[in-house]
Amino acid sequence: MVGSWYDIESLEELNRDEAVRDVVLRMAVLARGGRLGSFMDAVGADADLDAETKATVLELAGERGFLLAFEDYSRRCRYYH
Repeated sequence: MVGSWYDIESLEELNRDEAVRDVVLRMAVLARGGRLGSFMDAVGADADLDAETKATVLELAGERGFLLAFEDYSRRCRYYH
């Protein structure tokens, strides 16, 4: 599923939702620093998150390339807006 999110429309949809954008950008920072594993463990253990949310977050977290691409896209959008 994540592979299909590399298109510009999907990146823009994620970027427009402030809460989602913030989470994905934080995951990108963790990915760059090699610390995403502990975040993924915490998400997996969080009883307050529903199964669909957990699955989506863990799928995104497993795609370092996507996280970094989204971070770059978001940064460029802020620059041009």
